[in-house]
Amino acid sequence: MLIADNALWIVVAAILFDAVIGDPDVIWRRLPHPVVWIGHAIGALERELNIATWSPQQRKLAGVGAVMWLVIGAAIIGLLIEIFVPRGWVGIATKGFLASVLLAQRSLYQHVARVRDAFADGGLIAARKAVAMIVGRDPEQLDEAGVSRAAIESTAENFSDGIVAPLFWLAVFGLPGLIAYKAINTADSMIGHRSLRYEAFGWAAARLDDLVNLIPARLSGLLIAVVAPVVSGSIATSKNIMFRDAAQHRSPNAGWPESAMAGVLGIALSGPRRYAEGEANEPWLNEEARKDATANDIGQALKLLVAACALQAVIYASLSLVL
Repeated sequence: MLIADNALWIVVAAILFDAVIGDPDVIWRRLPHPVVWIGHAIGALERELNIATWSPQQRKLAGVGAVMWLVIGAAIIGLLIEIFVPRGWVGIATKGFLASVLLAQRSLYQHVARVRDAFADGGLIAARKAVAMIVGRDPEQLDEAGVSRAAIESTAENFSDGIVAPLFWLAVFGLPGLIAYKAINTADSMIGHRSLRYEAFGWAAARLDDLVNLIPARLSGLLIAVVAPVVSGSIATSKNIMFRDAAQHRSPNAGWPESAMAGVLGIALSGPRRYAEGEANEPWLNEEARKDATANDIGQALKLLVAACALQAVIYASLSLVL
């Protein structure tokens, strides 16, 4: 197979475009971001199919139908792009750029870095405001350690579902796989909640999101563990903590990158926290480690993020050359 026809190069191109360009404001100030369109579609399906007077079983079935239509529609859009974009290097560059729009490498780094920098620029109050942009818990209840842990946990979890998972499904199924994944992940974030309104209707979105993240979450944890020496961490310690504690997390997937990160940094993550809807008494990951995380730990987590993204790029580039 010619290198220029190898679909894995689209993955490499997407990684590079996102790392260098990210989400240019000059474009998205003028055009709706694709995730916004996905959100509009989910909102329309929810308004039409999530009927309050229906039984929970009826609403669950309606949610299954909504997710099926959403995934099929997303995959068709991806397939049409694949068909109409030319092959060769021009096609790889074009598809890579389009795919990069649905990645979160650069934006994740920037959002988490703002939390780290806020401690120095405006203290705890500024850091609380910055972390409120990336987590759902009540920032006013967080001290310095709580804000720092929240930022680090967000780094680990979003490395998985904002970077590793989209690239994985792009590598496996091309643009149809990537766009379908983003539709599933967005649906989970919008309707996959255990609330009176969404518990039945959003069941399918939540379960499907768990399924499509099973492999990427574990890959994310392994990537974080492997780059541990970048911050003088131990690969073995990170791996051991990950395999020991990942299953304790409330999510079947988020615990893998979070516990790997906890093992590398030598801190405890997760644990009890307060959200807008109430308290969540979660177990600690790496419980025996220190719990007084700091802004310096956020900086170390960002170094791990960059190193893990770079390692992932090298892996995909290597696969592109041999497959």
